Amino acid sequence: MGITKTDLFTAQQNQLATWAKVLGHPARIAILQYLLKQNACVCGGLVEELGLAQATISQHLRELKEAGFITGTVEGTSVCYCIDPKTWAKVQATFNDMFNKYKPIGSSCC
Repeated sequence: MGITKTDLFTAQQNQLATWAKVLGHPARIAILQYLLKQNACVCGGLVEELGLAQATISQHLRELKEAGFITGTVEGTSVCYCIDPKTWAKVQATFNDMFNKYKPIGSSCC
């Protein structure tokens, strides 16, 4: 069995790519922004807030949860979601580390 293309890259590069892919959909950005604005666990209201079908919202929530951006708990018949603070801090630190490596060299490099 040959190596996969992801084997050519570091664990950090693969993690950044995974996070970037999850962040690459405007509905998932809107969900994260809504959760950040609420600053609490949200048990409903996303369908009304975003105007998307429940099935679509559920799919996006699953993607965000799999990537670790959010965590969910079951309360009665509903699932409540909130930002996962540990992952959020790790994502922020990792992206900041990459962005902070850029040092402008005058007005233009090309």
